[in-house]
Amino acid sequence: MLPDPAPRNTNTATVILAVLHGGTGRSEYVFDERSTCLIGRGEDCEPRLPNDDTHKSVSRHHCLLDINPPDVRVRDLGSRNGTFVNGRKIGQREAHHTPEQGRALGFQERDLVDGDELRLGKSVAFRIEVSLPPPEDPATVLTMIPPGCSKCGREITHEIGTRLGEYVCADCRTEPDAVLRLLIDLAQDGERAELAPIAQYTLLRELGRGGMGAVYLARHQHTGHEVALKLMLPKVAANPNARKRFLREVALTRVLRHPNIAALYEDGFADGAFFFTTEYCAGGSLDRLLEYRGGRLSVDEALRYTLDVAAGLEYAHGQGVVHRDLSPSNVLLANGPWTSGGGSAGFTAKVGDFGLAKAFDQAGLSGLTRTGTTAGKPWYMPRQQVVNFRDVPFAVDVWALAACLYKCLTGAYVRDFGVQDHWHVILHSAPVPIRQREPNVPGALAQVIDYALQEQPAIGFATAREFADALRRARSEL
Repeated sequence: MLPDPAPRNTNTATVILAVLHGGTGRSEYVFDERSTCLIGRGEDCEPRLPNDDTHKSVSRHHCLLDINPPDVRVRDLGSRNGTFVNGRKIGQREAHHTPEQGRALGFQERDLVDGDELRLGKSVAFRIEVSLPPPEDPATVLTMIPPGCSKCGREITHEIGTRLGEYVCADCRTEPDAVLRLLIDLAQDGERAELAPIAQYTLLRELGRGGMGAVYLARHQHTGHEVALKLMLPKVAANPNARKRFLREVALTRVLRHPNIAALYEDGFADGAFFFTTEYCAGGSLDRLLEYRGGRLSVDEALRYTLDVAAGLEYAHGQGVVHRDLSPSNVLLANGPWTSGGGSAGFTAKVGDFGLAKAFDQAGLSGLTRTGTTAGKPWYMPRQQVVNFRDVPFAVDVWALAACLYKCLTGAYVRDFGVQDHWHVILHSAPVPIRQREPNVPGALAQVIDYALQEQPAIGFATAREFADALRRARSEL
């Protein structure tokens, strides 16, 4: 007899993976928040199929579901016997292909809707059930339906589908500076209380941008204090529940105060956009410094920045906060600009955007980003973060920090991504030992870095302190 289904949250959109046939041991899998699930016979899959003759047509890592209720997408992972939606094949490697060749076939995926039947190989089938929360008071619903883009007013119902809430259209998201300037203008009119945190700021210049928005240098009109003013633009309509969930998580990270964490001062939401004022670090970001230096840093300098970041991670993890998106682009350098002579001895490395990307994603505001051609570039992501999206350990930040150090010393990423689908590479290939990239890395240091990048059966160092202590011991041998 199958165990009882998990309880359903009727107050939010839900995706249900109902088991039609196949030995998963469950009748259904319920998802009411942002998630991914890997399906196959591998030990790290959930749902996991038995490794027996009945299910031999299912590959070890057969397909991946990317779920952001009410949206769901399936992606074939180069399976041997194919993934089918309503009887039509969406992905399968050829009979003469090795698993490695199958993983290089590119994006083979499809968005799913309520009632779709998903079949894996010849022995396993699921039905997709999508449920929306019950209708609210009509007056409340009307306030949630955008008349158009929050900035340009253009009709956007084709973009948001069944989602309700405030939204900035795809075209306007390409011009975040225009969105932010509009918000500041509205704030300075004094009639929008929610915009008060940015009412007294003047934009000076753009500092950088990414898939979720952009960040600008801004100066307070009365105090002259400079801050980094960050704008985050959801890729789906931001309904009240999602906004509250995100800002509740942000509130947990706003209290983080440590010399190696860039402080978050204020935050807010208006007209489909989130905004934040954060500590400005005049030295820029580590990725920009790497670019300026030709791609690499000296061992001494790279270790100093790594130990700074490790201290910030240790503190944040002690407060129960995981960064989950650490990379050289959000390692910030305080205390002065770079010099052609490499005069950066006075720099302090600080972790930026602590918890923002994680909270944004978990609130469902980043859309379906784990797959597809518009997905992020997971150069600094361990496989644990792909397999177990919802419940990652603190160690994923330690792994990412080791990957940043690896990049600083070699100028290369830890894996050979090449032309293959990068999510497949993460699932199926191990990090390249650092001395294969750069033979001049000292042996003791190389051993620490390679151990830190271990992923199976677990990430090498469980805590930032363990990693930092090992780095100090290796440095003492240099």
